[in-house]
Amino acid sequence: MNLKSLIPVGRQRGLARANNPFLSLQNEIDRLFEDFSRGFPSLGNGMTTMSMPTMDVAETDKEIEITAELPGLEEKDVQVNLADNILTIRGEKKAEKEQKDKNYRLVERSYGSFERSLELPEGVNADAIRASINKGVLKVVVPKPAPAQVKKVEVKSAA
Repeated sequence: MNLKSLIPVGRQRGLARANNPFLSLQNEIDRLFEDFSRGFPSLGNGMTTMSMPTMDVAETDKEIEITAELPGLEEKDVQVNLADNILTIRGEKKAEKEQKDKNYRLVERSYGSFERSLELPEGVNADAIRASINKGVLKVVVPKPAPAQVKKVEVKSAA
């Protein structure tokens, strides 16, 4: 075994980085941030917080249907609010997993939350909005407001 086989090879292949203290420092900083960002989906591979759920919006003649994928969430974990024609969907998931064996005990906890908002048309009746969740799929149905009535105003001469 030679000494070269013991030197870790990262993104920059070869041994040129061993002689460059700045490159070596950069690699250490990159490794530090990679280690730190584990568990944060916005920074790394993510298991601790929920990422932004996918959302589909479909429109028919009478209503707007919003579907969001929220795997693992139940009715108690989700909130749907409407304020100033902004529909907001919030959710939070808390999970704990425990394994016990003869020689060890493992406890893993994960927490995550999200919030998505979208603007609805003027005149939506907040009392008519329906929301339901089934097998991790949230469905929000918003009846469309009645179209604005156009009234013709007769124009008369001022003379």
